Amino acid sequence: MVVVSSTSMTPIASQLAQELGCQHVTIETRRFPDTEGYIRIATEDIDAIRHERVIVVSNTFPDSGIVETLLILDCIGDLRNGDLSNYSNIEPQLLPKVDEQILLAIPYFGYSRQDKRFKPGEVISAKAIGKLLSSKCNGIICLDIHAPKVLEELDFPIAFTTAMPELADHLSQTVKPDFILSPDKGAIERASMVAELMGCEFSYLEKVRIDARTIRHEAKDLDVVGKKVVIVDDMIATGGTICRAAEALREQGAIEVHAACSHGLFTGGAIPRLLRYVDDVHATGSLENARDVIPCGKALARGVRELEQRLGWSSKLE
Repeated sequence: MVVVSSTSMTPIASQLAQELGCQHVTIETRRFPDTEGYIRIATEDIDAIRHERVIVVSNTFPDSGIVETLLILDCIGDLRNGDLSNYSNIEPQLLPKVDEQILLAIPYFGYSRQDKRFKPGEVISAKAIGKLLSSKCNGIICLDIHAPKVLEELDFPIAFTTAMPELADHLSQTVKPDFILSPDKGAIERASMVAELMGCEFSYLEKVRIDARTIRHEAKDLDVVGKKVVIVDDMIATGGTICRAAEALREQGAIEVHAACSHGLFTGGAIPRLLRYVDDVHATGSLENARDVIPCGKALARGVRELEQRLGWSSKLE
C-alpha cells in the first residue's frame, strides 16, 4: 500500500502512512503563471504506484483542490492502465495493465454544506462533486463530512470516519473540561460523542427565530457555574455562533470556554475574533490552519480499514 498526496497535504498524508505502516509518496504540484495547475509523479515512484494499493489524500477545498484531486486520480489511473505515452517519446510508452484498487481519502470535503436544493434550478453541489470523484476511484473516505446523507445517495463505496475520539483525547489531556456544548442540533451527534468519551455533561443550543433577520441561540438544561466548557462543532468558519454561545456561557458562570472542531476554515479574521470570547481554539489538520493541534491520520486510517473490509480487499494487493 502507498499513500499519495500533493505537497500541501504532506502532514496529514504522512500521519496516515504512519498509521497504515506504508510508504508516503509526494506528487510534484505547481502552478503556471496563468494559475492553471500541474502535477507529475516522479519516475522513481511509478513502480510503487503501479504495484501497490493506492490511497490518495486530497481535499476538495478550495476550488483548486477539486481540480488537483481529479488530476491526481486521473494520472494514477493512467499509470495503473499502463498508459505512459508522452510527447517527448520517452520510454516506456506502454506497460501491462494492473488492478485499480485506488481509494480517495478526503480530510475536508468542500461544498459539503451545499447538500440540498432549496429553489428550482439549483445544483446540489456536494452530490455533483461526489459523482465526479467516484468515477475515478474505487471508494472514498470522508472525515467528519457535514451532511453524509448527500453522498450516501450515490450508491458508491464511502466510509464516513470521525476525529471525535482524537479530539476527546486531546481535550482530556489539555483542557480537562466539565461540560461539552453543541452549538446547534446539527452538531449534536459529534459533540455528544465527545462528551460520552470524556464522561462530561452535555447540552446543545437551539435556534429560535425572533424575526425575519434575527436568530437567538438558547441552551437546553444548561448548568455551567464554575465549570470549564468546550463548544464542539464539525467546522468553524466565521466563528459568529461560537462567539455568541461563549458570551452566554460566561454570563451563566462558566470559568473557561474553549472552541473545538474537526475543520478549521477560520474565514474573515475568525481566530482573533474567537479569542476575544474563548480561552483557546482547537482544530485538526484537515485544513491548514493556525490551530492545528489534533492529528487526524488515525481517524482516516480507521476509514481506510473499514472501506477495505467492505470491499473485501485483503491487506495486500490482489
